[in-house]
Amino acid sequence: MQYAGLLLAGVLVITACPVAVSAQTAPVAGVNSVDPYAGFITEASQRFGAPERWIRAVLRAESAGGVRTIPSAGAMGLMQVKPDTWVGLRVRHGLGRDPYDPRDNIMEGVAYLHEMWDRYGNVAAMLAACNAGPGRYDEHRTTGRALPAETRAYVTALAPVPGSAVTPETSAPAPPPPPDWRDAPLFVMRPSDRRSADPVQTIGTSGDARPTVPVRERPDAEPRDGGMLITRADDGRAP
Repeated sequence: MQYAGLLLAGVLVITACPVAVSAQTAPVAGVNSVDPYAGFITEASQRFGAPERWIRAVLRAESAGGVRTIPSAGAMGLMQVKPDTWVGLRVRHGLGRDPYDPRDNIMEGVAYLHEMWDRYGNVAAMLAACNAGPGRYDEHRTTGRALPAETRAYVTALAPVPGSAVTPETSAPAPPPPPDWRDAPLFVMRPSDRRSADPVQTIGTSGDARPTVPVRERPDAEPRDGGMLITRADDGRAP
């Protein structure tokens, strides 16, 4: 009887081992090991109308792809969403409870950027408000108090800065620059977006030698090629 029990135990071990090895080596369905966030970025791009290349650039600047990145300010995840911001966005957009879930975090980050775009209508202002907070950016606009150096560096790295290019003085004209992802349209204009035109504001201090960035184009400004908005006549829904 004891021998029969040992024999049965051996059979169970032999049949169980291949299953364990198989479970360890089986690939995870739907995950691209080379670009694990590609599907989430595409989904956020389609939902909020932001270019994928632009989302990737913000993600790299915020966390360099680190899912569990937690800076001293307490922001969370890939897009570095702040806890108080996360709570409101999660409810509005019906996302999960885990701020470190890659999909939810990317969706939250792009949703917040879209809200700041709707509020300010300018890429540089949007980025500054996302980095420093809309309250801090509104204070800058109202009082002229300089934005933090971190915020100004963030905006300079990610936003197109008009007039920042310096053309060398040569006898021959300089060749045109290569295409830049930042010149592509950003968010989709919805018919319900009705923002009043604000006076031109700047990012930086009055004594800053770097070129300044307008918060919003003047209403009578000439239209530029490669504008930041795409108008869709059939898009009447909020994201």
